[in-house]
Amino acid sequence: MRLNWFDLAGFVGVVLIVIGYLLLQLNKLPSAAPAYSLLNAIGAFLVMVSLVFDFNLSAFLMEAFWFLISLFGLFRAIFTKSAAARAV
Repeated sequence: MRLNWFDLAGFVGVVLIVIGYLLLQLNKLPSAAPAYSLLNAIGAFLVMVSLVFDFNLSAFLMEAFWFLISLFGLFRAIFTKSAAARAV
């Protein structure tokens, strides 16, 4: 089996998503932490990159929503932390 760079990108993306979920389940990383959303966003983006080269619509849509929701969580975590720091 020959692996292209985009296959490797997809595998790395899956590993990042799984690591984030594992850390969440082990109570090592809260879901509101920016790192959790960042792991998911980067992971979903890398999977989408791999899907561009070997397209699957349903998988691409899943990862696109995963990416967008993760970005929302990341910005919410950053701006909530910033607002809390300014309030003090």
